[in-house]
Amino acid sequence: MKILESNGVTRRFGGLVALSNVSFQVRQGEIFGVIGPNGAGKTTLFSVMVGALRPSAGELRFKGKPVSGLLPNQVCREGICRTHQIVRPFREMTVRDNVAVGASFGRRGRSGPVAARIDRVLKLVGLEQKADYRAGSLTIGELKRLEIARALATEPEVLLLDEVMGGLNPTEINQTMDLVRELRRSGLTMLLIEHHMRAVMGVSDRIMVLHHGEKIAEGSPQEITRDPKVIDAYLGEHHQAVAPAEKE
Repeated sequence: MKILESNGVTRRFGGLVALSNVSFQVRQGEIFGVIGPNGAGKTTLFSVMVGALRPSAGELRFKGKPVSGLLPNQVCREGICRTHQIVRPFREMTVRDNVAVGASFGRRGRSGPVAARIDRVLKLVGLEQKADYRAGSLTIGELKRLEIARALATEPEVLLLDEVMGGLNPTEINQTMDLVRELRRSGLTMLLIEHHMRAVMGVSDRIMVLHHGEKIAEGSPQEITRDPKVIDAYLGEHHQAVAPAEKE
């Protein structure tokens, strides 16, 4: 069953077309990868999806309902939340209080007391032992997990992950891949922007490729790695090095 649908979404900034007639569907419970060169429109697409930007044309639908005209807090309460590529925690606040900020924007009362929800999220991302630490004391890997935790605390049905593996070492990347798989097993639907090809190919069910704001390909990881347009625009001549890893 499709949970999210983009129909001809376009976003212009004056004479610059950042997104041009982008259409796709995301099925409930799947991991949908979004890849492409820098400047392809990936983060702009996420911003449109959460209401931070209005589409210049086209429409986004969530569970069959238009959400293109909603404000970010309204989109969040509908059940769509995102992380940000550049993490900006409240550095002087504790890890727990940072997650509490996310919880305050979620769908209140959906699954019991907020404190219990925060504890569940911290345990899920592996930060329960750092709950009372200042966020500013965390490593980059821990900050990335805190960013995920804040988004999860809103209790989304669709989670948009914007380069959550950027800047991580190989062990941290594997841990994040495991977390993404665990979230999928819980029933969460995810869209994943990622430049780490082994990771995005290893966890995604389907992948969409953007280039200069246009969708140039969509398919399974295996299909994407063989697509001549994708190899030419993004993967390059060393594309065999990013062959899809076996998924669970």
